[in-house]
This record gives sequence, structure tokens and C-alpha cells, in this order.
Amino acid sequence: MPKTYEPVATTTLASDQATVTFTSISGSFTDLILVASIRTVVTNAAIYCQFNGDTGTNYSNTQLLGNGSIATSGRQTNVSQLRIGNFTASGTNNFSPVIAHFQNYSNTVTNKTVISRAGSADGGLVAEACLWRNTAAITSILVGEESGGNMRTGSILTLYGIKAA
Repeated sequence: MPKTYEPVATTTLASDQATVTFTSISGSFTDLILVASIRTVVTNAAIYCQFNGDTGTNYSNTQLLGNGSIATSGRQTNVSQLRIGNFTASGTNNFSPVIAHFQNYSNTVTNKTVISRAGSADGGLVAEACLWRNTAAITSILVGEESGGNMRTGSILTLYGIKAA
């Protein structure tokens, strides 16, 4: 990673787990980046996050998905979680990358935006533009699998802070 990236926390799952939570996130960075390699227990899995324990309908997602044959798009508004990855095929067999950029996360004036990318070897790629309609600084991030399944043993999630230039 460039010298501007500082590891905040890393979790490697020792057993199947429904969620991972990064807590006590310092406000000393400009942005946060989540880099993950996740395998799930269900096919057609979606990875989501929630901030600061907010389970209200304060999130929105816009998604672009392509698999080499077709391209689709979709939108979710007023949902209780922010989708950052969607594995449209057998995420159960492959570790799939997820990269999410939490922009201006410690600003207390604006709503929070997230840009994410994810994919699977047999299911295509997805890009998400997401919004959390809240001006609070992000101090905790919960990451989970949307259908209620688990992330499998060996999945790795690392949160980085981007230092000011």
C-alpha cells in the first residue's frame, strides 16, 4: 500500500461468522478503505455494512453489474443497510474481493458516501455508489452477509485509513 494508507484493523475469520465490526475508529484520517477477500456460505450473496449501529432506513445504493454477457443496474432507497458487494454466482467456492472507499467519513456536516467494487471469478463485477443519510462521523462499521448467511473461515477484512496529504 502507498505510504498514505495506514492499517487500522485486520480480521481473519477463524470460523464462519455472520458479521465483523470495526469499532473505535479514529477521526484522524481523510477517508477509510475496506479491502476484503470474502467467501460466503450462500450463492448470490451480498455484502453490506452499517455505521455506528444505525439499523434505520437511512441508506441508499445504486448498483452496476456486468458479467461479460449482460449488464444490469439497480437501486435501493430507504433500506437498513448499505450494500458494498454482490457476488452473483458461487461465492461459496471462491474468495471474492471487495474494496469500499468511505469518503470524508469524519466530517460532521455532510451525509456519507461510499464507492465500492466487488466481483467473483464466475459471476462478474459490480460497482456500487452508496449513501448514508447521516452527518455523524463514522466511528464503527459493521460488515455482514445480506441474506443472513455467514462469511466463511479464512475470509480477511482489513480497514485502512488514508492520511492527509
